[in-house]
Amino acid sequence: MADQARGASPDDRVVPFAVPDLDVRGRVVRLGASIDTILDRHGYPAPVSRVLGEAAALTVLLGTALKFEGRFQLQTKSDGPISMMVVDFNAPDNFRAVAHIDEAKLAEAIALDKVSTGDLLGEGHLAMTIDQGSATTRYQGIVQLQRQSLEEAAHQYFLQSEQIPTRVRLGVGTVTSGGKPQWRAGGILVQFMPHSPDRLRAADIHPGDAPEGHDILTSQDPDGIEDDAWTEARSLVETVEDHELLDPMLESERLLYRLFHERGARVFEPVAVHEACRCSRERVLSMLRGFSPEDRRAMVADDGQLGVTCEFCSRRYSFEPSEVEAGTSAGS
Repeated sequence: MADQARGASPDDRVVPFAVPDLDVRGRVVRLGASIDTILDRHGYPAPVSRVLGEAAALTVLLGTALKFEGRFQLQTKSDGPISMMVVDFNAPDNFRAVAHIDEAKLAEAIALDKVSTGDLLGEGHLAMTIDQGSATTRYQGIVQLQRQSLEEAAHQYFLQSEQIPTRVRLGVGTVTSGGKPQWRAGGILVQFMPHSPDRLRAADIHPGDAPEGHDILTSQDPDGIEDDAWTEARSLVETVEDHELLDPMLESERLLYRLFHERGARVFEPVAVHEACRCSRERVLSMLRGFSPEDRRAMVADDGQLGVTCEFCSRRYSFEPSEVEAGTSAGS
């Protein structure tokens, strides 16, 4: 396995890899300054920042797999303290993220120490959308949220939407640098992609009684397969601990060596990623012109300006009413 180039930063990049002996491919992501900038800007309580960091790591893992210019979006809507999350990945290399919070529910959850990802999301749905532009039909996969982790939700998504056996591990936390805690996020995704489709077939019926504790794979098994190579790869990824995904001194390449050195892993060209917002003065102006004249008049503040703050990056845009009206039709 190729060593990381000397002096290259291990942060804010995705490392694709393959393990030919096990017929698996995957990616590892490390987010440093990018996720710290996003979470520090929003100033969410720590449990919310952790969940949004997980969502960002998962989105970047999936978004960097796109082979075209477009957008991949992860969005949740649920009845938990985090009522909504949106993470946009704009291919090939930038992302943004925001969360909406029910303050009363969050305070209660923290008081009861119910702050797992499942507790904070509650019940609802998670949607993953691929948008290649106006000329192409959007694709969307939806997973029910029933207080499970984002890792488990991702497994359900691939099982029902892609039918590709997949395992994901996500980790989010802080490290102290220069006397200040800084957020970090990491993740690893591995998928079983054998050349022969026969190796993806599951047992159609239960074989009968089995010794206690013996696992039986059926068509209802989460992975739907009983292939030794996938069992090995999946088991190895499930051993990855949070600190291995977050340690700034442990490069992704070294982590892959720890996991697959007996089988040999091929590492491909890393993809550098960064945080960036898609908002602009032109986009906001176009949005304002889409409102009715009555709504626009109601939005004029005491200073006589129409003001809009981007919920992703907190950038403030101000417009003279005449500037907005100038682009509307028929006196709108």
